[in-house]
Amino acid sequence: MARIAVMGAGSWGTAVGKVLADAGSEVIMWARRDEVAAGINEEHCNNRYLPEIRLPSTITASTDPAEVLDGAEEVVLAVPSQSLRANLENWVDLLAPGVGVISLAKGIETGTLKRISEVVSEVAGLTDGQIAVLSGPNLAREVAEGQPAATVIACSDEERATRLQDAFSTHYFRPYTNNDVVGCEIGGATKNVIALVCGIASGMGLGDNTAATLITRGLAETTRLGVALGANQVTFAGLAGIGDLVATCTSPLSRNRTFGERLGLGETLEQAQAATHGQVAEGVKSCTSIRALSRRAGVEMPLTEAVHEICHEGGDAVEVAVRLMSRSTKPE
Repeated sequence: MARIAVMGAGSWGTAVGKVLADAGSEVIMWARRDEVAAGINEEHCNNRYLPEIRLPSTITASTDPAEVLDGAEEVVLAVPSQSLRANLENWVDLLAPGVGVISLAKGIETGTLKRISEVVSEVAGLTDGQIAVLSGPNLAREVAEGQPAATVIACSDEERATRLQDAFSTHYFRPYTNNDVVGCEIGGATKNVIALVCGIASGMGLGDNTAATLITRGLAETTRLGVALGANQVTFAGLAGIGDLVATCTSPLSRNRTFGERLGLGETLEQAQAATHGQVAEGVKSCTSIRALSRRAGVEMPLTEAVHEICHEGGDAVEVAVRLMSRSTKPE
């Protein structure tokens, strides 16, 4: 039985911990809050993030990162992309030599414009083959409930990707391997921004034609950026591309879509944050770094530009939408 550390006990980290335990691993989770760790250890649940989900007894938790990382053969990083560097800097001396890392974070680091695997490599000094990325249409609640889902494990080391595939395989969770780390990370980061746009449109009372248009055009700008950065275009037609994009843009369980809907209803960023229990959607932060990355790469991303204007420049959602639809026509 492998010992796997999951660093982060939010909804997705907890769901992934459950998958790993159901697949046969011993899982120990790092939680920031004492009450979360106590709930996992004593009641086998995480009522703060995944209420009413029963967790396997092979999952334990601690607020002490040294205890969690001691003896871990693989480390799952389940903290938000913008706080990952600071957390990893605190943990790096606790990592065992040769340990593998799996990133769940979906974003581009503000300031450096690095993908999360690049941040991990820089901070922890790991090789590309030691770093894997998990990405796909994986809404935490549905995965935790055992509803059928698939995902992608991307790693440049195909042998390690296959080992991780086995570690994550259950009767309800099906991982596929891929060596396109760049494509999986770009798809995972940009889908949060496009989901905000879809939520804004829904809040404005717009329907399925609009949603389908936004998803399709969002996929186009995601693909343009990914290919410019060296990704395989085929990746965006798969689970880590269109699959993740559709799930995040359409589901009421999607934090980014829900947050965008509040903005579309006319709420401010602060009001939307309060309505989502103080949690800021990842796309609100990532749109700034993705916009900067696209400009540096010379890639046009009008939907990302629109989200940034609405979230950070005081742009009115209706006015921005009208301007988007007024752009000059051209071949698809």
